[in-house]
Amino acid sequence: MKLLLKLTIATLAIFIASRIIPGVFVEDLVTAIVVAVVLGTLNLFIKPILILLTLPINLITFGLFTFFISAFITILTATIVPGFEIASIWTALLFSVVVSLINSFLNKFID
Repeated sequence: MKLLLKLTIATLAIFIASRIIPGVFVEDLVTAIVVAVVLGTLNLFIKPILILLTLPINLITFGLFTFFISAFITILTATIVPGFEIASIWTALLFSVVVSLINSFLNKFID
């Protein structure tokens, strides 16, 4: 039940962020659900590997390079999911930050 609620919150965050940020296109609500599942899966399996591989540059930038890893994963999600488009790396960076902030804010209510 809690997993379904977190998926709903992630979908809502993605849908809201796509309406706020120009350059991000989510076709419909079903696409937002698929984006939430794919993005969550990539964050679970690919992101730790990328963080480990880029550890030296992450240490030099005091962890700020992690934002670019999140943007890369968002672009990877856009290439996997049809109906989800990101205009540029900067748009992906802003999208990942906004989704993370909305997600954190909404998850405060269920914990």
